[in-house]
Amino acid sequence: MEADEVTIREQNFHSQVREYTICFLLFAVLYIVSYFIITRYKRKADEQEDEDAIVNRISLFLSTFTLAVSAGAVLLLPFSIISNEILLSFPQNYYIQWLNGSLIHGLWNLASLFSNLCLFVLMPFAFFFLESEGFAGLKKGIRARILETLVMLILLALLIFGIVWVASALIDNDAASMESLYDLWEFYLPYLYSCISLMGCLLLLLCTPVGLSRMFTVMGQLLVKPTILEDLDEQMYIITLEEAAIQRRLNGVSSTVESQAAELERELEKVKSKKTNLERRKKASAWERNLVYPAVMILLLTETSISVLLVALNILYLLVDETAMPKGSGGPGIGNASLSTFGFVGAALEIILIFYLMVSSVVGFYSLRFFENITPRKDDTTMTKIIGNCVSILVLSSALPVMSRTLGITRFDLLGDFGRFNWLGNFYIVLSYNLLFAIMTTLCLVRKFTSAVREELLKALGLDKLHLSNNPRDSETKPSANGHQKTL
Repeated sequence: MEADEVTIREQNFHSQVREYTICFLLFAVLYIVSYFIITRYKRKADEQEDEDAIVNRISLFLSTFTLAVSAGAVLLLPFSIISNEILLSFPQNYYIQWLNGSLIHGLWNLASLFSNLCLFVLMPFAFFFLESEGFAGLKKGIRARILETLVMLILLALLIFGIVWVASALIDNDAASMESLYDLWEFYLPYLYSCISLMGCLLLLLCTPVGLSRMFTVMGQLLVKPTILEDLDEQMYIITLEEAAIQRRLNGVSSTVESQAAELERELEKVKSKKTNLERRKKASAWERNLVYPAVMILLLTETSISVLLVALNILYLLVDETAMPKGSGGPGIGNASLSTFGFVGAALEIILIFYLMVSSVVGFYSLRFFENITPRKDDTTMTKIIGNCVSILVLSSALPVMSRTLGITRFDLLGDFGRFNWLGNFYIVLSYNLLFAIMTTLCLVRKFTSAVREELLKALGLDKLHLSNNPRDSETKPSANGHQKTL
């Protein structure tokens, strides 16, 4: 009997060691990838081992850790879905014994824990540490900056605690709920993370429809469009003359007129960019021009249509079936039953749609005017902007599994603290979220595909001079081939 207990304890120990090793290896890969991404956009500083360089390096490591956690949160739901299908297909395979329900639950718990840690501790510390200078009267140095940062973190924690306390008192004025706020680990942090998750889902509700319509423009800029009724040689000739005219004007401008020279340099860069695009279109093969571009556009339209259709079906399920709610559905568990009607093919489609929604939400996030200032630029992004981008990506990625389950993109149950959010059990919030997503996505797509028709109607009615169109090119001036400005 004792030998059996020892054997069980050894098996549990080896299982835990294996799970922690797998988690560490996965996170190490994500950390390395995140480090290369951040260093690609980070502004290059002087290689000096001074105080600011050390502070920047610490902030860089914390930002890399946060971005790795964000990537893990994005991959969490797809990894769980594909693991469930693999366990169903190969239940007794020796080589996938490491892939089990305990590992999946552990990954969800770690993702929730590290998301809280990054959002409430590491990122505020990195920001305050970067902006700190030390209290007046103290000796300047790293210790003084750390002391100021810790004091600011304590004040921020007290401020957030007070705000959440007041919000809880206004929403749920109950003695039991007020006393539960004293339980910092079991209630307060999950409750606060639930509020942040709700804000992230609302941000996704705003960004994703915009991103879904913006994806067509982005892919159109990356791919080579078909040349229908276009003479690329004539366009190259015109753009070459335009470049030569601007170059002559730039050479003739006096060095004392800096504003005019700077404006001409910007115009010259735009013309060179257009020339580069035309050269790329000329070098592209007929297959790339006439097959790849239409295929990608059709694929984007298909994925967007399927997403809207799944949301519409989920609205019907919410009205007739209580198990469609994202909280408390009580699924069969990992490896017991397929969560998709079409099996492995349906699971693959769900994973593709989840990644598509995440990419669209990021594109939509940086397309909003309010967030244009923090858009990262290659080799020219300050650490403050990098911290802001990491926090934004963390909020979006942490809310992605919740949004995917709320919209009915997948039926996989939310595990860990992700399934404990109170608002997921509110029928009216979930139903309103689905309705708003379907309506906003449809409106953005209709506006996107009818923009050319609206512009032609405005021109036909003579209203194009009133600047009713949102196209910024209508109010710009373009240089002609002879160097003079031509106003549209």
